[in-house]
Amino acid sequence: MSDALRPVGDEWELRFERRFAHPPQKVWRAVTEPEHLSRWYPFTATEFDPRVGGTIRFSDEDGTELRAEITEFLPPRVFAFQEHDEEAGTQGLRIELEPDGDGCRLVFVHSFADSTWAEQTEAGWVRCLDELARVVDEAG
Repeated sequence: MSDALRPVGDEWELRFERRFAHPPQKVWRAVTEPEHLSRWYPFTATEFDPRVGGTIRFSDEDGTELRAEITEFLPPRVFAFQEHDEEAGTQGLRIELEPDGDGCRLVFVHSFADSTWAEQTEAGWVRCLDELARVVDEAG
């Protein structure tokens, strides 16, 4: 089991922390504005209603579509949602930003019931978070 993966109750969590040399507001835009989110997240955001209870719809090049519901939205600190997928079940994603000197610390948590794909999922999130760093660096 990797350091990022841990059991939490009946679920599993992958937890990552990253420090950004940018203020929380800039990183917030990269994680919540659809044009930026779509550059680092594994799916393209095709609909985004930024409020608790709001819907996010995602799609990919293969025609796969996912629906998510926003469960927390506290700009510029917390953004969380639950994805609903027939195959993978319900999965939660939570991003928290905390000021850290002249930058911020991002805590990214992915919770899910079945750990079968945890290793692959972890590797995928590492790549996505690396891409998020590039998106934030490039954003104006």
